[in-house]
Amino acid sequence: MVAVVALAGGVAWALLGSNFFVVRSVQVNGAGSISRQTVVAAAGVALGTPLIRVDAAVVARRVDKITRVQSASVRRSWPDSVVIKVVPRTPTFLVRADRGYDVVDSYGVMLGRAAGLTTGLVLLKAPAGPAPAWRENVGVLTAGAVVRRLPSWLRHRLLEVRPRQGPRVILVLWPRITVVWGDASRAAAKAAEVAVLLRTKATYFDVSDPGSAITGWPAGG
Repeated sequence: MVAVVALAGGVAWALLGSNFFVVRSVQVNGAGSISRQTVVAAAGVALGTPLIRVDAAVVARRVDKITRVQSASVRRSWPDSVVIKVVPRTPTFLVRADRGYDVVDSYGVMLGRAAGLTTGLVLLKAPAGPAPAWRENVGVLTAGAVVRRLPSWLRHRLLEVRPRQGPRVILVLWPRITVVWGDASRAAAKAAEVAVLLRTKATYFDVSDPGSAITGWPAGG
């Protein structure tokens, strides 16, 4: 019994009181354009902290608060490291602003500004209101979900996304083809319909119900 108590005490001392298992490095993986210094500062893990005392969930929540971070995961790497894996937010949309454009990800989070149109980013006709409200706007969130699900060939033709009332969006494809896409569901079926309809000379498609796609501008359109 005495030996067991002594062993437990020795383990506790090694983990909490000695210098054997303390944080000597903080590794950051996958941060992309987000600097390591920014991530480490947000993580708030002091070198020399006993590794057993590092709460991975708490550290991850701190890193998640960085605007350009979509998600973060943290783990302790024995004997002396903390490893932070970051998934950066992906710039997706350009929203016209007073001067230039706001750069926004597909979840409605503003990431910065751009002076002009930028290759690879799509115009988004955002609703009125301050940028922080976009991340809770149904139209903006639907637009983001639609773009995330588009096949690459269709994504490359996309010029603009126009949210409509409720979970419904309109896509504008090169060369100025209007596609009523609807919500984010059944993306593969809708894309297949668009692939067929692009062979025609029509400049207006409605594939919101891919089982009964419509071409030609509606009356009054």
